[in-house]
Amino acid sequence: EVQLVESGGGLVQPGGSLRVSCAASGFTFDDYAMTWVRQAPGKGLEWVSYINWNGGTTYYAESMKGRFTISRDNAKNTLYLQMNRLQSEDTAVYFCAKGRGPYGYEYDYWGQGTQVTVSS
Repeated sequence: EVQLVESGGGLVQPGGSLRVSCAASGFTFDDYAMTWVRQAPGKGLEWVSYINWNGGTTYYAESMKGRFTISRDNAKNTLYLQMNRLQSEDTAVYFCAKGRGPYGYEYDYWGQGTQVTVSS
């Protein structure tokens, strides 16, 4: 059974940093690309970032470029999202999602999410 468990969310002040993690199990982690998406209060899902199976290719939504860094540790079956210079607009529930293959941009499973709140 595929399981994705996000953690590391919390309350942070504007301009601060936070790293969220996603522990994966139930599949061969390094066979699949991974994605972060988020959902702000009252809004739909927003794509955040993508990483291929070995971390060699990453993409970011325009508003996250230069502030967010996606990475993965295949030995630990864990995906990360380092978020710097956080803004109030980054307040959302952050979900990790499993791609449909080593380079898959579409995803088929996601976790329960972790809440990130940016506020003073």
